[in-house]
Amino acid sequence: MSGGSGDVEIEIAGELDIPEHLKDSSTKGFMMQLPTHLHLASPAAREWVSRRRENVRPWLLFINTHKFKAPPNLQRWSKRLARNVEYFQSNYMFVFIGLIIYCLITSPLLLLAVAASLGACYLLSLRNAETKLVVGGIEIAPAHQYAAVGVLSLPLFYLVGAGAVLFWVLGASLFIICVHASFYNIESVVGSEEEPFDLQMEQV
Repeated sequence: MSGGSGDVEIEIAGELDIPEHLKDSSTKGFMMQLPTHLHLASPAAREWVSRRRENVRPWLLFINTHKFKAPPNLQRWSKRLARNVEYFQSNYMFVFIGLIIYCLITSPLLLLAVAASLGACYLLSLRNAETKLVVGGIEIAPAHQYAAVGVLSLPLFYLVGAGAVLFWVLGASLFIICVHASFYNIESVVGSEEEPFDLQMEQV
């Protein structure tokens, strides 16, 4: 404290001591408020993404070239194809998403079109958070608004070549998945119940 003839100046230094139970409760309440809101906003999408991420097999196992082997016959190939698709379904899904991202990065016009559509949906979400959209006395649901944005964006997507990109992504994904699922020896990873029977038949 320092004093003069007319004014008094007080300096306070230190830290405010907050009880631990109040500190924990306030901090947890603040930190958990946003994730809870996001979870309630799209629970189905978040659950789907979480399930896909949990079921992703190790990528080093997925791309292990030592596991690739040609199937001995057509029957074994069909069973291997089905088992690989079931076992690596989440990995195949991320391969598909990766090809989509690659196409967006290499197609600036398509990237701008997608950004414009997503930006319109974002603006609609901000508007719906403040006031509801009413046309002719009828309240328009947010889902219908997003659907309208998607329909109005179709000509724009057509002009930037989204159709060709979509067919390329589908074709490339199908080719990669079929080649991987056909030649990846899944029996060496999860085992095969038919191997003892096949060995026995070969010996006879």
